[in-house]
Amino acid sequence: MGKLHAAIDGRIRKFIEEQRMFFVGSAPLDRDGHVNVSPKGGDSFRILGPATVAYLDYTGSGVETIAHLRENRRIIIMFCAFEGPPNVVRLHGRGEVIEPHEAEFPALLGLFNPDPGVRAIIRIDVDRVSSSCGYAVPRCRFEGQRTQLAEWASRKGEDELKKYRGEKNATSIDGLPALLDLEADEK
Repeated sequence: MGKLHAAIDGRIRKFIEEQRMFFVGSAPLDRDGHVNVSPKGGDSFRILGPATVAYLDYTGSGVETIAHLRENRRIIIMFCAFEGPPNVVRLHGRGEVIEPHEAEFPALLGLFNPDPGVRAIIRIDVDRVSSSCGYAVPRCRFEGQRTQLAEWASRKGEDELKKYRGEKNATSIDGLPALLDLEADEK
């Protein structure tokens, strides 16, 4: 049975901090637009307060979450227990995209371990924290984090990453604007 929680604290906080991956969901306002769900891993999630979280957004072939947040700020984060007792925690909220050219980016980035290829930080004001049983979530054994993304970003270097973002991350698949710093990168 589902349960609402007043904040990200106690058992909810501990559960979130123990998870090795999470899922991000977002959608455009256009009912014909594409809903997006993205898996995230690594040491990329931080709890900033009882109703505020942030995660690293890495350079990738798509940019849906950023575009959706620019349009409407709606976002959900879901954590599932694949090991241990079953549990699912969802964080609903309003997100904002913080790009490297913005003043608050360095301080937020300092909360994370260095990682190549970060294109933005997503900060979320959480307005609903819920948990549910997770009985249908399968058990999966964690074998380790993948290293390919960091290796790919390191090989590319910052100039090639900027070029890649300009080609792949300017707009969503529905044509919504995404990364704003692309123009600054070209100057």
